[in-house]
Amino acid sequence: MLQCKNLTCVREERVLFNNLNFTLAPGEILQVEGPNGVGKTSLFRLLVGLSTPYEGEVHWQHQSIALDRDAYYQNMLYLGHKSGVKPELTALENLHYFHQLFNPKVEFDAWEILTLVGLAGYENVPTAQLSAGQQRRVALARMWFSDCPLWILDEPFTAIDKNGVQVIEKLLIKHAEKGGMVILTTHQDLLLPPQLYKKLTLQKPAAGEQYV
Repeated sequence: MLQCKNLTCVREERVLFNNLNFTLAPGEILQVEGPNGVGKTSLFRLLVGLSTPYEGEVHWQHQSIALDRDAYYQNMLYLGHKSGVKPELTALENLHYFHQLFNPKVEFDAWEILTLVGLAGYENVPTAQLSAGQQRRVALARMWFSDCPLWILDEPFTAIDKNGVQVIEKLLIKHAEKGGMVILTTHQDLLLPPQLYKKLTLQKPAAGEQYV
C-alpha cells in the first residue's frame, strides 16, 4: 500500500499543492491529472524519493519511505520523462541490460516483448538511431518483466501511437488484476475497467499562497 499523508510541495516559495492525502491499494490504477504547472512531476519526484516534501510523508506498507529506501526501491518500478536507455546499445541489448540490472531471476522472452511494444525489425538498431517514440518503447519494455508491485509512470504514453497505448493499457490492467499498483500521469483518455481505475486531480492553490 502506498500512502501520501498531508503532503505539501513548495518550489521557489510557491506552493504547488498543500495537505495532499491519498492511498493506492493493491489492484488499483491511479491517474494523476491537472493543468501544466500544477505539480504532477513534482509529486512523482516526492513519491520516488528524489525530492523531500516541505511537509508530510510518503508511506509504503505503513512506514515512511525515508526509513528504508532500499526496501522501497526493490518494490518499485519508476519510469520518468527521460527514456533512460543507453544510446550506444541496441534495443535488444538495452532490454537485456535492464533485465540483468533489475530482474535477473525473472524469465523473459526479449524478442516477444520487443514485438509487443512495436519494435520488431528494430531489435539490432542502436537506440541513438531510433525515434523518440521508439526509444520510449524500449524503456517501457521493462514493464513486461518487472515483478515490482508498485509502478510509478510519469507520462508513459509520450510519443506513443494509438496502438501502442492500447498494448500498454492491457499490461496495466493485467498488472492490477494480479494485485499490482499503478500510479501514472497522462493526457490520454484511458480505457480501463472502472473497478480498477480512479483519478486524482491536482488543483492550483489559492492565489498568493506561499511559504517564505
